[in-house]
Amino acid sequence: MSPAGGSVPDRWPRFSKFLLSACAASVAELVTFPLDLTKTRLQIQGEAALKQHGGSAAPYRGMVRTARGIAQEEGLLKLWQGATPAVYRHIVYSGVRMMVYEQLRDSPLGKGEDETFPLWKAVVSGMSAGAIGQFFASPTDLVKVQMQMEGKRRLEGKPPRVRGFYHALVTIVSKGGIRGLWAGWIPNVQRAALVNMGDLTTYDTVKHFLLRNTNLKDNSVCHSVSSICSGLVAATLGTPADVIKTRIMNQPRDKHGRGILYKSSTDCFIQAVRGEGFPSLYKGFIPTWMRMAPWSLVFWLTYEQIRRIVGVSSF
Repeated sequence: MSPAGGSVPDRWPRFSKFLLSACAASVAELVTFPLDLTKTRLQIQGEAALKQHGGSAAPYRGMVRTARGIAQEEGLLKLWQGATPAVYRHIVYSGVRMMVYEQLRDSPLGKGEDETFPLWKAVVSGMSAGAIGQFFASPTDLVKVQMQMEGKRRLEGKPPRVRGFYHALVTIVSKGGIRGLWAGWIPNVQRAALVNMGDLTTYDTVKHFLLRNTNLKDNSVCHSVSSICSGLVAATLGTPADVIKTRIMNQPRDKHGRGILYKSSTDCFIQAVRGEGFPSLYKGFIPTWMRMAPWSLVFWLTYEQIRRIVGVSSF
């Protein structure tokens, strides 16, 4: 799509959309981050592989009690622990995924004969955009997960692994080299592909379905309905891969940077199902959905409004 009204230089349409999506994602991330921290803590609780290696498992406390416990035991601001790498991640992740998806959708190969975007192409484009964006953002996601668990480690009397974003990067590289920054990237990319099939594909498909088949206009009401649908589908598709990703990224590592608990994402999946049952793959689903729903709502409303303000046509 070309910018409307010339507010954004025509020669920078892709870069401008990268910046716009990064700004919208940063706002959405900061607003909903406490739910992401709660979700991560829930996904680690009761980890069967950790018990087998002599670790202690935190009691199951549920979403509300976990969030309240973090605020009471560690401090209210600790609900935003790890927010810095999370924002860095979304600058890369959301910037790339939105740019890639729109480029695929608006290319000659994307449009159908009636100028619509077929569902199967939207699914492929959404998964591809998410996978590409997450691959580039995977190091920041690894740091975010490790920082989110630091408060819990201190309460358990364990020494801190990282003291901040840059210290975490240096620590990871010193143990596993540059490749160590992409630890867990496979389940990470798998999750991102599924989440974006739910988020990007659902939002785009529902929005244009509503515009073609109802009296709704291209406004905040249409954007809100579409974003609510996309958040629910994204949470349903992405939670199992998110659980696997979180456990692989948070597991202790040997001196060579290799994981001690899991050999691969498949091994983590098998151990989780065998040791805790299939429902363990949906640990943290409620906070995941409760985060994705407002995240999606804030992101899409902010993104659409920023595009309108600067003169870029609606998504």
